[in-house]
Amino acid sequence: MSAIAASTRRNERRALGVASAAHALFDGFSDLLYVLLPIWQTEFGLGYAEIGALRGLYSGAMASLQIPASFLADRIGTRVMLTASVAVGGIGYCLAGASIGFVSLVVALLIGGLGASVQHPVGSNLVARAYEGARSRAALGTYNFAGDLGKMIFPALTALLLVVIPWRSALVLIGLFGIAAAGLIFALTPALEDKRTDAAANTRTAAHPRRFGFSLLLSIGVLDSATRMAFLTFLPFLLKMKGADTPAIGLALLLVFGGGALGKLGCALLDARIGTIATVCLTEGLTALGILALLPLPLWSDLALLPLIGFALNGTSSVLYGSVPDLVLPEKRQRAFGIFYTGTIGAGALSPTLYGLIGDQLGVGVTLALVALFVLFTLPLALLLRPAFAETRAA
Repeated sequence: MSAIAASTRRNERRALGVASAAHALFDGFSDLLYVLLPIWQTEFGLGYAEIGALRGLYSGAMASLQIPASFLADRIGTRVMLTASVAVGGIGYCLAGASIGFVSLVVALLIGGLGASVQHPVGSNLVARAYEGARSRAALGTYNFAGDLGKMIFPALTALLLVVIPWRSALVLIGLFGIAAAGLIFALTPALEDKRTDAAANTRTAAHPRRFGFSLLLSIGVLDSATRMAFLTFLPFLLKMKGADTPAIGLALLLVFGGGALGKLGCALLDARIGTIATVCLTEGLTALGILALLPLPLWSDLALLPLIGFALNGTSSVLYGSVPDLVLPEKRQRAFGIFYTGTIGAGALSPTLYGLIGDQLGVGVTLALVALFVLFTLPLALLLRPAFAETRAA
C-alpha cells in the first residue's frame, strides 16, 4: 500500500472515529435527560406540559443552530467547530449541576443544547467526505450506530450515579467528561480534501431529481423524530405509573436504546435487501404497533417489549439520515444535513410540549396512543418517495 493510500485510510478511520465519538457523546447527553424528568417533576412541581417544554428546550436549542453551524464550519473548519461544540455541551451540563433553581437549570440546558447543535451536520458531513460514493452509506450507518451506543451508556450511567449521589453532582461529573473529550477531538480530527471533481458534480447535477425527493425525506424525518421524542419523554411516566423506580426506568431506557443500536445495524441490512421504502414502512408500522401494545401490559412485559420498539424506533432514523447524500449535490451536502437535522430535531423539540398539553388533559396512556397513530402518516409519504429513489439510484 502506498504512503498516500495509507494516509487516506488513516484519515478515514480518524474521521469516522471522531464523528462517531461526538455523536455518542451528544446523543447520550440528550437522552440522559429522560432519567431526570421524573425527578425534576417532583422537585419543581411540574405538569406534563412543563416537562415536555423542559425537554423541548434542549432539543430546540440544539435545532436552532444546525444550519448556521454548517455555514460556519465551511469558514473556520470542522476541527474548531466540533471541539467548541463538545466543550460548550460539557460546560452546559456543569452549569446544570451547579444550578440553584429551576430558572438556572433552564439556562444551563439551553447552553448545553446550543453546544449540541453543531455535531450532527458537521459530523455527518465529515464522514460523508471521508467515505465518498456508495461507501458513505455504510459509514454513516456506523456513525448513527455510535449515537445509539451513547444513548445506551449515558442514561444507564446516570441512573446508577443517581443511586449514590444527587442529580446535580452527577451532571457536573458528566459535564467534566464532555470538556475532557473536547481536547481529544481537537487532537484527532483530520483535515480532509473534497474528493469530488467539478465534472462529476455537473454530471450528477443533471442526473438527479433531488429537490422533491429531499423534501419528502425531510417530511418523513420530521414525523419520525416527533414520534420518537414524544414516546421517550412519556415512557418514564408510563412506567412510573406501573410501579417503576429510577433504576428500573434507567434499565427501560437501556433496553430501548440497546434495541435501537441493533436497529441501526439491522435496518441497514434490511435497506440493502428490501430497499429504503419497504424498510421505512416496516419499521414505522412496528413502532406504532409496539407503542400501542405497551399500554395494557404489566411492567415486566413492557420491559421485554422495549428492545423491539427501540429496534424499529431508532432504526428508521439511520435509514433516513443515510439517504441524504443520495438526494443532494456533494457541494450542498453539509447544508442539506443542517436543514435535515434542523427539521427533525426541531420537530422533536416541539412534540413533547404539544403532547404534554394533551397529557395534562387526557393522561399519559391516551397521549401515547395518539403518538402511535401519528407515526402512521409516514407511510403514504414513503410511498411517494419511491420514484425519487428509483431515479437517483438508476442515475
